[in-house]
Amino acid sequence: MGTSHKHLFSRALGAAPGRLHFAAHSHHLWPDASHAGHLACWQDAASLADRKWELVMGQVWPEAQRHVAAELNLPAPSTVVFAQNTHDFFVRIVSAHPRRPLRVLASDGEFHSFRRQAARWLEAGVIELETVPLAGADFEDRFLARAQKGEHDLVWVSHVMFGTGQVFSGLERLAELARPEGPWVVIDGYHGFMAAQTDLSRVADRLFYLAGGYKYAMSGEGVAIMHAPPGFGERPQVTGWYAEIADLSDPSGRVEYASDARRFLGATFDPSGIYRFNAVRAMLAQEGLDTAAISAKTESLKRLLLARIGETPLAAATLLNAPGTGPQARFLAFSHPSAQLWKETLGHEDVIVDVRGEVLRIGLGLYHDESDVDALIEALARLPRA
Repeated sequence: MGTSHKHLFSRALGAAPGRLHFAAHSHHLWPDASHAGHLACWQDAASLADRKWELVMGQVWPEAQRHVAAELNLPAPSTVVFAQNTHDFFVRIVSAHPRRPLRVLASDGEFHSFRRQAARWLEAGVIELETVPLAGADFEDRFLARAQKGEHDLVWVSHVMFGTGQVFSGLERLAELARPEGPWVVIDGYHGFMAAQTDLSRVADRLFYLAGGYKYAMSGEGVAIMHAPPGFGERPQVTGWYAEIADLSDPSGRVEYASDARRFLGATFDPSGIYRFNAVRAMLAQEGLDTAAISAKTESLKRLLLARIGETPLAAATLLNAPGTGPQARFLAFSHPSAQLWKETLGHEDVIVDVRGEVLRIGLGLYHDESDVDALIEALARLPRA
């Protein structure tokens, strides 16, 4: 039996003791440390009032920057900036590029924030959009081949695809294409950050990287993360007063920007997510847990689950992301016409998974152990067969 870490999640697990939550890839349960971080935010606001921002920007923010830089092996924490969600960053990145219409290359499997905004901008003539289909074993080669043609201003792709769990391994080859004048390369790392070990040290001067606290960072919503390479997008058109907060006394009347990643800031924000993120990172350090250790635990549980999947109707489904070498998604994606029915049926038993179209996703986290996998197999075995 492996080491259990359920004690780190006693509040979330105790709030719904009958629930079997296998959607860590969707809404990761919050550890107890996040509760302490959230309270610390409230207490600082109560005791410091207006002066809390000196603490937030002078201590809380830099601490979070250091955590992100350490996780991604970035050369400098100053390239890290935070927002309320990654959609904020998408809008600001596009606003920073002078070309219109902006020629965008992406996969057809990007998350809804990108999909919807890109579709609306396409309608409005703000962008031209080309998507490369995920279907097919050679997706990565096809995507790289299109990007290497030099016909796009912005190249956007997920490190780990949210729907299928496919991992894009060609980050360094994409980085070779990036230039301050274009193309810009943006990596959506939402399903990679703190799930798949990621070292950006060799490409940090050329790639944008987006992530967030909602999933494997275990910090909840309101803490989106971006690494912005120096020299790329120096003057976003969509900009808030925090982007010049370093020098609010400038009398020139010019629209000035911070010289570091804060150039992508908006206006007043809720800092509680950053407090939670810092508290969770401190908890992990105290417990001796890093991304490699957590991944080893979840991969072991994943293998245990797959070894018994033949006992269940999911044996008839197609596993889209079979375990392999290198970075792996923290969830399993099963494609089957009954996926929606299965998800609904499990939900009636308070067994939480999720579904995207005809893909049932089962996500594992630090709060699972072998007994949870056993219970999940029993629930899956009761599903209707096709």
